[in-house]
Amino acid sequence: MPLLEPKTWQTVNSRALRGVRYTVTEPATGGPLGTLALAAPEDVEEAARAAGAAQREWARAPHFVRAQVLRRAGDLFTAHAGELREWIVRESGSIPGKADFELHVAAQECYEAAALASRPAGQVLPSEAPRLSYTRRVPAGVVGVISPFNAPLILSIRSVAPALALGNAVVLKPDPRTAVCGGLALAAVLAEAGLPEDLLHVLPGGADVGAALVEDPRVPVISFTGSTAAGRAVGEAAGRHLKRAHLELGGNSALLVLEDADLDAVISAAAWGSFFHQGQICMTTGRHLVHASLYEEYVERLAAKADSLAVGDPHRDQVHLGPVIDEGQLAKIHGLVGASTARGAKLAAGGTHDRLFYRPTVLAGVDDDTPAYAEEVFGPVAPVRRFRTAEEAAALAAESPYGLSLGIVTRDAARGLDLAERIPTGIVHINDQTVNDEAVAPFGGTAASGTGSRFGGEANLEAFTEVRWTTVRGDVATYPF
Repeated sequence: MPLLEPKTWQTVNSRALRGVRYTVTEPATGGPLGTLALAAPEDVEEAARAAGAAQREWARAPHFVRAQVLRRAGDLFTAHAGELREWIVRESGSIPGKADFELHVAAQECYEAAALASRPAGQVLPSEAPRLSYTRRVPAGVVGVISPFNAPLILSIRSVAPALALGNAVVLKPDPRTAVCGGLALAAVLAEAGLPEDLLHVLPGGADVGAALVEDPRVPVISFTGSTAAGRAVGEAAGRHLKRAHLELGGNSALLVLEDADLDAVISAAAWGSFFHQGQICMTTGRHLVHASLYEEYVERLAAKADSLAVGDPHRDQVHLGPVIDEGQLAKIHGLVGASTARGAKLAAGGTHDRLFYRPTVLAGVDDDTPAYAEEVFGPVAPVRRFRTAEEAAALAAESPYGLSLGIVTRDAARGLDLAERIPTGIVHINDQTVNDEAVAPFGGTAASGTGSRFGGEANLEAFTEVRWTTVRGDVATYPF
């Protein structure tokens, strides 16, 4: 039986949402896929209250009970892969391979989360007094998750699964543009896996719903993935309310191609880094820094690769790139490309579009003032810049306000690691491009890319629990007065 029939969408939450009706559309065609109700800010209070009540019982459940639900959820992502793949492709504009990757990571996130439930929960401490002294990790309570459109399943489940496994409840606000594969799909899978009612609330909505979630006193932890500008606002609001905010934000990641690189191997990786999912990935290779001895050939070959890629409807045709998410994103991409060529950048490939289908684009002759080089484009655009020394390459890579991912290509891996030490970033890949993700690895960036590695692996323990100190004595302590 299908998980995600439109007639069942309204049963995801125990209460009807108060927001307006929203038409879920397919970016490739502009056609409707169904309608759903959006949340209103008032829905946040009710969801947080219900989640808080349910969470207390869930936190007391044996660890193996929570783990069992997450393991079943991982199995169900695989069992329902055909249906979920089609939703990811049609709703987010993903090619099938990217949808399959999301489903694989979603299952792995659930399995890894299941293992968190049985991790050691604290430490026995030495004490100056005759008492047992120990720490214990306890659930934070209700976790608010705000997720974006670009990898909707991964970027929701990577917070939802560990938060639930560690005994929390979750209020999830997915981007309305991908509310099905980024919200309703998770709720349907987890319900079938046996998650008790009211532990997960899905509230698709706009910025006003997100603001209400950040401000609600029943939600002590916020997990936000999105743009740097929006993340700053979330962080400021969370700070005013003295709550933790884990922020995974934008990027303008560099790929450094040193003079000993093998261009036959590099070009495929470089194209993938910039053009995968139409460049709508926070880790996208936004700056290609290439040694001067390879620069001309690199531009020529990357442009040829871009020209060879098929762009079209990923649901109906076999293509390399699908549509960008909407007209607003298209206008931003095309505006940055136009502004860059107006300032002297050379258009080596692409720079055109048919509706939401933007051609993979290569820009040569860029410098510090080229908008598509200096800013996060979030589109299939590869600006290429030359350097002459490793020191210059490190300085150029480090100049960005972002610090998410870094790729370095060289036949000398030790040299690549040494170079990486000079460039502030949360993720480094030697002899690979910048877009990588695994459920077992910590994920996050520095500076304008976020508040560090707060997702994945052991980092989830820090993100979604509090440390409590407890002491126990056999008799009541005596004091001087």
